[in-house]
Amino acid sequence: MSEFHGWPDAGVRRLPQHIYTDRDNFQRELDKIFFANSWNYVALSCEVPEPGDYILSSVGNVGVIVSRDRKGAIRVFVNRCTHRGARLCEKRKGNNKLFTCPYHEWRFNLEGRLVGVPLSQGVKGKGGMSAQFDPQNHGLKQLNVCERHGVVFASFSNDMVPLETYLGPKVLRYFDRVCDGRPLKVIGKHKHVVAGNWKLQIENVKDTVHAAILHSFFTLFGIWRSDQETEIVVEDKGMHSVLASTATFSKQQTHSEEVDSEFSLLDPSLIAHEAEFSHATGAVMTIWPNLIFLQQLNCLVMRHVEPVSQDKCVKTWTFFAYEDEDPALTARRVKQANLLGASGLVTIDDNEILASCQVGLQQQSQFECAIEYGEGTSDCDHMVSESAIRGFYNYYRQVMEL
Repeated sequence: MSEFHGWPDAGVRRLPQHIYTDRDNFQRELDKIFFANSWNYVALSCEVPEPGDYILSSVGNVGVIVSRDRKGAIRVFVNRCTHRGARLCEKRKGNNKLFTCPYHEWRFNLEGRLVGVPLSQGVKGKGGMSAQFDPQNHGLKQLNVCERHGVVFASFSNDMVPLETYLGPKVLRYFDRVCDGRPLKVIGKHKHVVAGNWKLQIENVKDTVHAAILHSFFTLFGIWRSDQETEIVVEDKGMHSVLASTATFSKQQTHSEEVDSEFSLLDPSLIAHEAEFSHATGAVMTIWPNLIFLQQLNCLVMRHVEPVSQDKCVKTWTFFAYEDEDPALTARRVKQANLLGASGLVTIDDNEILASCQVGLQQQSQFECAIEYGEGTSDCDHMVSESAIRGFYNYYRQVMEL
């Protein structure tokens, strides 16, 4: 066991190296964040439209089954048989009348109750379950579930505030801006490994500064620039934040002679978009602890970051559209999903730089990251600020008791 490291005197303007590299700190995060009082994104409800439909997801590093029961309610179970702990479901999605363990074929109904135990009476009057065994005490572990406008969250805690209170009015306004009650449909999924601590990924989308520096594609074609109209919104406790910006396409979405006239898009439709919302062509929400809710141009996606270890996470992208929208708009979303997704012209930059950060952080103990852009932990109207990152760590320190 490693010793407790504490926190720098400079507060959230300094982030200690050990929160990204220490194995015990990672386990403490699971216990105090993911398995405690957090609403964790798990799925879109349209992914399980019919009774018996299920998909696999995760809360922290625990695999869960998101399913719809016989009465149409969404339930979230730990993907673990209550007998010996084997995984119940291996396929990513499917439809079941019962969840059957492959080890001893214990069977659970869609409400999670244990309804079948092979050889429970033994064979020829010998053996079987003990007199103390009660099937009612061996149902699947269920999580607390809430849903808003087709987005499903789950928690190990039964003492949770309503999601609307959890998000707060400032972030809820942006959430409802995209998920406004219209039926949703999934148009694609990506999944990939990031060789870095899960918090690096969350910080990355709270960081307005890097987007106009690291992502030359964004800058070159006017999608995200430092001089754009920008709003950084930080929830009062620092838990969640929104980065909203309005693109300035200087050359009608083809190329930017101000940056470098050599470059242009052979297919300008890659970034062509139609205005869907009242302001901002891009809004990136980070919802505590590990959901990135992205609206960029016409691309809509839930980016779910699964913490695997102190130096690795897995990110699942669920791209979606509105059920009744124009097929041409859906086609545009699909194209932009490939632009912005796991192997697109932006995320590949992040994947490489976050892996580089993880290597650098592991090289030497007692290093402290300097989070000095801008002031405070509150809202601001420009891009050159790390206020959303500082807000996140204000809340992190509170929850982690650091």
